[in-house]
Amino acid sequence: MNISPSANSIMRAAVFHGHERITIERVAMPEVAVGEVLVRISRTALCGSDFKLWHKGAEFTAGHEIFGVVEQPGHRLHGRRCAIYIPLHCDRCAACKRGDTQMCLEVSSLIGWNRPGGYAEYVPVPENCLLEVPDDIEDSIAPLLLDVIGTSGHAVRFVSRVVPPQEAGPVLVMGAGPVGLGVVLALRSLGYDDIHVSDPNATRLAIAQSFGAKTHPVGGTSKRFALIMECSGAHAARNLGIELVLPRGALVLVGENAAPWTIEEGKVFRRKDFYMIRTFYFPIADFEPNVALLRRYKDEYRVLVDGEFGLSSLPENFARFAKGELIKPVLALD
Repeated sequence: MNISPSANSIMRAAVFHGHERITIERVAMPEVAVGEVLVRISRTALCGSDFKLWHKGAEFTAGHEIFGVVEQPGHRLHGRRCAIYIPLHCDRCAACKRGDTQMCLEVSSLIGWNRPGGYAEYVPVPENCLLEVPDDIEDSIAPLLLDVIGTSGHAVRFVSRVVPPQEAGPVLVMGAGPVGLGVVLALRSLGYDDIHVSDPNATRLAIAQSFGAKTHPVGGTSKRFALIMECSGAHAARNLGIELVLPRGALVLVGENAAPWTIEEGKVFRRKDFYMIRTFYFPIADFEPNVALLRRYKDEYRVLVDGEFGLSSLPENFARFAKGELIKPVLALD
């Protein structure tokens, strides 16, 4: 049986129609199923992976970097500030029991993709997707605990077992978007101390430099690396990474791209032992290390949030974000 938050209640939400058109509309409040709670959204960070929904339209309310307050009287977390873990997970399958909650074998559903997300005033959330945020982390940067810190931190922790800091030498980060910049800080936190970043955007490169990285020319082939973190999702960058990774090194695919990617098995690919690793999001047990990472580099992460605006201004600001004018803008609903 479903529990409705309030009969005939209405909220505002963004509707992604496709063809770069977003409208803000009055819609019915979401139903809250058994085992779920209602969250009043405080902040949702914009993400480049939503561009595909901007172009093609969305069946459900978009937005997946969500932070808000639980509004479920009687629940143990009522009134508490929580980040929303987007992969639904059963907690029972072999993957979940191993701790790989982002890769649940029984449930394949993501908040903001296969069910309503965060470009709205309220969202229903399964109880096991609530991540309580400590009081010393301000609302504006709380959503960064998810994609920016979670995705990047998991990628670096995962590959550190294959190419540990003491064996890495120089590391290349391809792409200085929010996740790429998050990777720079995650690398620093684990002891990688010779970090190079390539990106065509001078502003983002300058931020990477302020985070302690060196610049590397886009498309440059004069230097090879034992560890390459590919954060742009661009096929050309992935192919270049295959060329530049040293024998026994690792190319980590952090960036996403829904378009088909063809690997040509030329000499460079065939005649080299190397790891090509794909990582996705983060296991729920990483949340405490993610909080520690945010606390350690709080001033640096604050730099990434370069815009806050209300729901009515989302369409115009999403367009600015799509043009590359903003790095990590945040929808602020309070």
